[in-house]
Amino acid sequence: MRILIVDDEVELTDPLSRILQREGYQVEVTHDGATGAQMAQQTYYDLLILDWMLPHVSGLEICQRLRAEARTTPVLFLTAKDLLDDRVAGLDAGADDYLVKPFELRELLARVRALLRRPAPLLETLMAPALRVEDLELDLDNQLAQRGVRKIELSDKEGQLLAYFMRHPQVLLTHEQIYEQVWGAGDRPSSNVLAAQIRLLRRKLEAAGEPPLIHTVYGKGYRFGGETADLG
Repeated sequence: MRILIVDDEVELTDPLSRILQREGYQVEVTHDGATGAQMAQQTYYDLLILDWMLPHVSGLEICQRLRAEARTTPVLFLTAKDLLDDRVAGLDAGADDYLVKPFELRELLARVRALLRRPAPLLETLMAPALRVEDLELDLDNQLAQRGVRKIELSDKEGQLLAYFMRHPQVLLTHEQIYEQVWGAGDRPSSNVLAAQIRLLRRKLEAAGEPPLIHTVYGKGYRFGGETADLG
């Protein structure tokens, strides 16, 4: 799971990012609101943790921009603004949760886990921009991928599976996570179906002489990206 923290307090973001990384999350940090807005709009994240008062662009404005684009990435505000009117303004701007500084670490981690348990809406998937990892690019709207000069046509399920992998490069995705995010709770396939789908996708993505992208982690799941040693 990928988390973006946008907060200008280095003394907060440094230990917070380390703690979240120890919990198994991929964490990126910026201390500037304009940079944070650009990152949030151009890159897929599973969660945004935003300060309210930021240089150049406020956390409130970042959230408003995303919601205006129909982006539904969960947003958690961390802020010293503790008045009821401030909380209402944050939630009205589209925030999913609001935590006042100073806060208890256990409560923050619990809120992060709760927000990340929410499945990504289908609309977010359909409206996501083209994804790119290393030499592979995916146009999900048209079910097309391109690796180098090769054009790759994908089935609907192959496109969804590849998009999920590309949004989480170098992250171990368990079988359960893939079932939930790609098939949904009510349409769970057998393990043989998932393995067959992975084989088909590999054949399309990995031509002769090209480094493998989908790596099996036996008994656990899969990891996506060309720089990780193949574990399966």
